[in-house]
Amino acid sequence: MKDISLGLMNGKRGMIFGVANDRSLAWHIAERLHAEGAELAFTHLPPPKMERRVRLLAEPLGATCIVPCDVTDDTQIRRAFQEANRQIGPLDFIVHAIAYANRAALHNPFHTTSRADFAQAMDISVYSLVALCQHGLRYMNEGGSVLTLTYLGAVKMLPNYNVMGVCKAALESAVRYLAAELGRDKNIRVNALSAGPVQTLSAAGVEDFDRILRHYPQKAPLHRNIRPDEIGTSGLYLLSDLSSGVTGEIHYVDCGYSTVGW
Repeated sequence: MKDISLGLMNGKRGMIFGVANDRSLAWHIAERLHAEGAELAFTHLPPPKMERRVRLLAEPLGATCIVPCDVTDDTQIRRAFQEANRQIGPLDFIVHAIAYANRAALHNPFHTTSRADFAQAMDISVYSLVALCQHGLRYMNEGGSVLTLTYLGAVKMLPNYNVMGVCKAALESAVRYLAAELGRDKNIRVNALSAGPVQTLSAAGVEDFDRILRHYPQKAPLHRNIRPDEIGTSGLYLLSDLSSGVTGEIHYVDCGYSTVGW
């Protein structure tokens, strides 16, 4: 796709949670938002190597607010929003691109998932969205937008997705409840983007992921896998005023794979 900017995000400010490297879905969204004029703040996991990774990507976009945030710690979440508010002002959007499950919980049969692994996966992958809305709401402008990332495994049993599929199902339900409450209280929209398979750091934890990449083009109506730029433009749509009447939705970007039953 030719890179054409329409200035759709001029004057908008937002915070991106979950960039790990330049293959992250959150990064493709961030790039597109920046190209359309958005001012961005980024978070990173506390280890110094994670900060370096994010800074190498974010600073060329002009980002000056790059702060540590472990989403299992409410204090760190509050501090991250406070720092973003201090440096760039009230936010117009938040991108939540965070998910984690212990490798054993992904590779072993779902019924063998331990209580601890289940709780950890739900906390990081689902409750973190609730926590970001809870602590970030006071720093958001009225009429803002929140976007999270999900996957088809939320509504269909997919081999080897296991506990993460259950987490994504809970995440999609959380989107609907948050949309109802935040829309009523502050006219803030909450949506999820359900992308087809993309080779990311988190995808590397899914067993036989390469087979999934080969399978999609055989079954999807467009007979190909999605391109990273399609994640960026879809994220732009859901975070911009183009989707001002859209909330509580799961937006599929998967070349039509989710629509076929064969």
